[in-house]
Amino acid sequence: MSTLIATEVDAEFYRPCAGIMLVNPEGRVWVGERDDFPGAWQMPQGGIDAGEEPRAAALRELSEETSVSNVAFLAEAPDWLKYDLPPELSGQAWKGRWRGQMQKWFAFRHLGDDAEIDVRGVESPEFGRWRWVGLGELPRVIVDFKRPVYEALVEIFQPHIV
Repeated sequence: MSTLIATEVDAEFYRPCAGIMLVNPEGRVWVGERDDFPGAWQMPQGGIDAGEEPRAAALRELSEETSVSNVAFLAEAPDWLKYDLPPELSGQAWKGRWRGQMQKWFAFRHLGDDAEIDVRGVESPEFGRWRWVGLGELPRVIVDFKRPVYEALVEIFQPHIV
């Protein structure tokens, strides 16, 4: 996992981002399928605005992408994790500015019901559909280049979910 941990040096090359593992009362994890990349499933995540705290960014992104705000904090990953974009995406995403993303991850329990989740009714929809998956299934449904980060997140957050 050490190659996944971002350092201060990485901040020049990796876009700062906050990510959310949203867990339902049964311990299943929310994933959405990206509109712009059919077959690519991921948890909510997004850029951190200048001066914004990572946890606040995580809650903002969760609301912007899923309409969910009824949550309880479970845990914060101890380190920033990073991934590199594959070569075919590196020149396209973020106008080629970033090599990938360095992410601060948080786990939250969803306290509402599924009716609160609305991926199409948000201002800028990113997901076409969503589902709950088991923690062990999570890394298998994620696009290949993000899989190592998701494997690390399962290990980090599992004690807080079960």
